[in-house]
Amino acid sequence: MSTKPMKVVLVDDDEDDRMFFADALQEIELKTDLQEFHNGQELLDFLTGDCEEFPQLIFLDLNMPVMDGFECLKKIRSNPKLENLVVAIYSTSSSERDIEETFVNGANIYINKPNKFEELKKTIAQVVKRNWQYEENELDKGNFLFRI
Repeated sequence: MSTKPMKVVLVDDDEDDRMFFADALQEIELKTDLQEFHNGQELLDFLTGDCEEFPQLIFLDLNMPVMDGFECLKKIRSNPKLENLVVAIYSTSSSERDIEETFVNGANIYINKPNKFEELKKTIAQVVKRNWQYEENELDKGNFLFRI
């Protein structure tokens, strides 16, 4: 079994949400290496610039300044070097339009940000421990929206 930590990225402009997420991620029984960005442009600059090893999982907020999650997702999916990255939308929005748009644009899963710490921990644990490399290539709208 590998002792190398799983590379996880969180893209969110809200400092409190980033701290909440980092605390929850630390408490799950899996070695992770968390990297944080404040908007989609920072993430893309990193991924297309000096990134030596791509993250195994990206948690992407939708509503951010500079470049929001919708535009960032489209740019990731249109870049042949990045198109296979696992992207989990991580948003407070439960709008059907937002869920549909991110599904159509190739996100792997849609998560509504839980506001209770234990729910957040449980959600992150289930998403991080999922074996994405064996997931079906065909996205299923029925299991796209993650529910705890």
